[in-house]
Amino acid sequence: MKKKVIPALIIIALIFVMGGIYALQLLQKHYAYSTERADLNDYFSITSDTDVAIIYGDEMLAERAFLLDGTYYLDFDSVQDYLNDRFYYGVQDGKLIYTTASRIITTEIGSTSWYDSEGENGDEGYVIAKMNGDTLLVALDYVKKFTNFSYAGYTEPNHIQITTSWDDQQVATVKKDTQLRIRGGVKSEILEDLHKDDTVVVLEEMENWVKVKSPDSYIGYVEKKKLSDITTKSPIPVTDYVEEEYTSLTRDHKINLGFHNIGGPAGNDTLSSVVSSAKGLNVISPTWIKLSSEDGSIKSFASSSYVNTAHSMGMEVWVLVDNFTSGNDVSTGQMMGSATARANFISNVINEVTACGADGVNFDFELIATEDGQSYVELVRELSIACRKAGLVLSIDNYVPMNFNDHYDLEEQGTVADYVVIMGYDEHYAGSSEAGSVASLSYVENGIINTLKEVDASKVINAVPFYTRIWHTSNGSLSSEAVSMKTAQEYIANHQISMEWDAEAGQNYGEYTSSDGTLNQIWNEDVTSIGQKIDSMKAHNIAGIAEWSLGMETSDVWDVIAGFTEG
Repeated sequence: MKKKVIPALIIIALIFVMGGIYALQLLQKHYAYSTERADLNDYFSITSDTDVAIIYGDEMLAERAFLLDGTYYLDFDSVQDYLNDRFYYGVQDGKLIYTTASRIITTEIGSTSWYDSEGENGDEGYVIAKMNGDTLLVALDYVKKFTNFSYAGYTEPNHIQITTSWDDQQVATVKKDTQLRIRGGVKSEILEDLHKDDTVVVLEEMENWVKVKSPDSYIGYVEKKKLSDITTKSPIPVTDYVEEEYTSLTRDHKINLGFHNIGGPAGNDTLSSVVSSAKGLNVISPTWIKLSSEDGSIKSFASSSYVNTAHSMGMEVWVLVDNFTSGNDVSTGQMMGSATARANFISNVINEVTACGADGVNFDFELIATEDGQSYVELVRELSIACRKAGLVLSIDNYVPMNFNDHYDLEEQGTVADYVVIMGYDEHYAGSSEAGSVASLSYVENGIINTLKEVDASKVINAVPFYTRIWHTSNGSLSSEAVSMKTAQEYIANHQISMEWDAEAGQNYGEYTSSDGTLNQIWNEDVTSIGQKIDSMKAHNIAGIAEWSLGMETSDVWDVIAGFTEG
C-alpha cells in the first residue's frame, strides 16, 4: 500500500511544481516592462517632411507648424490665436501688416524684406510670409520681432515647443535611467528614454505614475518611484520685445458730448440754437465728414467759423466721421481692405479736421460685416497713429456690445483710442419685430458692464437718446416712428395717455387704442429715465456722457446731466 502512495505523491508534487512554474511565468509576463516602442510619427501625427507638431505650453495642439527652407512657420490664424492678434493680413493687397503706436510695418507676401510708414526698411534673410495653397504662413522669427515668446524646434520627428507663459511649474529629477511611456502602465509603449538627472515638468500626479513633459517636449508617463525632488520652478520670462506705449489724450474732467446732427452746410448755422438750453456741454460732435468712395475720398461740411464759435462757448469740437450717410453705393469693406485707400481716407480726414481747427475725431463706422472686422480694426489702429501725431482726440462710437458685434474689438479700441463711446440706444428700432424701449435701463447697464470688461472706465462714454419711438400695431402689422423728447411729450398730452412707471424698463410707459383699433405704445424717454441711466454711469465711474442728438431734448434733462459731469 505504501509503495502505491509514494508515486502518487510524487506526481502530485510535480504537478504543483509545474503549476507554480507556469504561474510564475504568467506573473512575469503580466508584470514585465514592455520594450515595444511607439511609432513617433503616429504619436505626433507627422504626415510629411515639412509637417511639424506643436506643443504649446504643456499641450499638443491640433494646429500644425511648417518647416520650410530651415525656417519655422505658423499659419496666420494660429499666429493671431496663440501669439499676437495685432498682425493684419491684407488679402486685397497681398500684404502682412503690423501696427504699433507710431508706425505701420508692412511686408509683401513672398518677400524677405519689410518697410514702415516712417521710411525705415530691412531684410530678414528669409521669406517673412508665404502662401501654402490658400493659407498664409508667417515665419515665427518675424513674429518674435513684435512678441514675447520662445520656441525650440526638434527633429526625428519634427515638433516644436512654443512657450508664451512663465507661470511657476512643478518639476522633478529623474533618479535613474527609465522610459517615458504613452500611458501609465508597464505595458504601455515607450515614447523615449529618460536619463538620470534629466529634469521633467510635472503635469499630473497619480498613485504610481506621473504625467510629465520631457526635456525635448514629449508628453507621457513615468513611474513615480523613478522621480525625486519634485519642486516648484519659476521659468525665466522672455522680455526681448518692449511694446511701444499707447499714449492717450484723455481729459481730466467728465466728458459731456452732444452730437449735432447736420445734414448739409446750412446746418452749421444752427449751432447757437441747438446748445441754447444745454448745461455743462464741453464737447460738440457735428456730423461733418462722410466716406464718399472706395478710394478713401470724403465729403465734408467742416467749418472753421463753427469751430471758433464752439470754442468761444467753452466747447471742444470732435468731428464725426461716418460711413453710412453717403448712400449704399460705397463699399466700406472695399475701402478698409486696401492699404492705399485707408491711407488716403485717413489723410483726408486729418487734413480736414486740422484745417478747420477742430480738437478731435469721433469715428462712427457702422454696419461692418463680420468678415470685414479685422480690416475695421486695422483702420482704427492706423487712424489712431495719425490722430496721435496731429494731437487730436480719437473717440470711437460703438453699438452696445453683444456676441454678434464682437468683431468691433472693444479691447483693441480701448488700447489705441482715447475714448470708446457706447451708443446706449436702438434696443428696439424701426426694423424690430416687436415693440419696446429704445433704451431700457437693463440694456444700458449691461452695455456699460460688458464694455468695462474690455475697456478701462476712464475711457468709456455712454450715449443716451434724446428721442423715443411711438409704436403702432394694426391688424398684426407693426410700425413706429422716432420722435424727439419734445414731440413725445406733446403726443402723450394730446392723446391724454396715462403713463405708469415700468420699473424693469426704467421708463414711464403708456398706451392707448385709436378708434380704428390701432394699439399705440410708448416707452417714454424723459428726465426721470435719463436720471436712472446717469445713476448707473455714476456707479461705474465712467468717463462721461454723450447725447443723440442736440435739439431733441427737453430742457429739464440738462440739470441731471450737469449733476453727473460737474458734480
